[in-house]
Amino acid sequence: MNKKNNIADFLGLIFGCILISLGINIFFKPNNIAPGGLSGLSVIISNITGFQTSVVMLCMGIPLLIFSIKILGKKDAIKTFIGMMILSICLTLTNSLSNLSIVEDILLSSIYGALLLGSGLGIVFRVDGSTGGTDLIALILHKLIPSIPIAKFLIMIDGLVVFSSGVINQNVETALYSAISLYIIVKVIDAVIEGFDYSKAFMIITNKEEELKNIIVNDIKRGVTILNGKGGYTNDNKSILLVVVKRNQEVFLKKLVKKIDESAFIIVSDVHEVLGEGFKENL
Repeated sequence: MNKKNNIADFLGLIFGCILISLGINIFFKPNNIAPGGLSGLSVIISNITGFQTSVVMLCMGIPLLIFSIKILGKKDAIKTFIGMMILSICLTLTNSLSNLSIVEDILLSSIYGALLLGSGLGIVFRVDGSTGGTDLIALILHKLIPSIPIAKFLIMIDGLVVFSSGVINQNVETALYSAISLYIIVKVIDAVIEGFDYSKAFMIITNKEEELKNIIVNDIKRGVTILNGKGGYTNDNKSILLVVVKRNQEVFLKKLVKKIDESAFIIVSDVHEVLGEGFKENL
């Protein structure tokens, strides 16, 4: 089973790298769009120097990886190196696509390039892979200046890459299109990692816990966890019902709760992964 998982992860890493390379060579490189990250920086340098994006990425990525071995550890460093090599091969194989000018509209290029790149990175992250990138720079800088969080370093680096795309291209619009791409990439990565089949978690604060518990168990066929609470203002004892339902059961549950207890206080939140009976099997 472990061997099958490793094969599936490796295939996922390859597929993710293919999507990333297609996004870069078909959409980003021909229009000088640099949506942050090492890939965006490589596009900028590639357009200035004429070197292939894959060569530029390796020339920057390998030294970064060497510097960050102590931070990542040997196992993760090897995994990152494998990811970098696969991405480099995919970029080399698809490099000729950048000369075809398949899409000339910059806005469409920024959107569809971001969809491909975000999907590819999401798949790579989902299989616990890595292709190196500005996250390594952020790790190194955080090691030197621990007071600044890694997330802030990432924002600063990505922002600098986006800004540089406009400066190098001498066009503010290029930087704006790069910013749009960066935003879409982040959202698509989150969607791929977290999945689209999310559930809803309800926390129901009520004085009619027995009636609500019975109707949830019998009518919606969901389990309920009852927690004991206390009102901070009134000091009254309260029951808190915790229940997770499918998306299509959300409205029905709200109506049931209001029917039983109009004064019930309901907190609803998105849940992107639920493990257990009635949902996904435990790993």
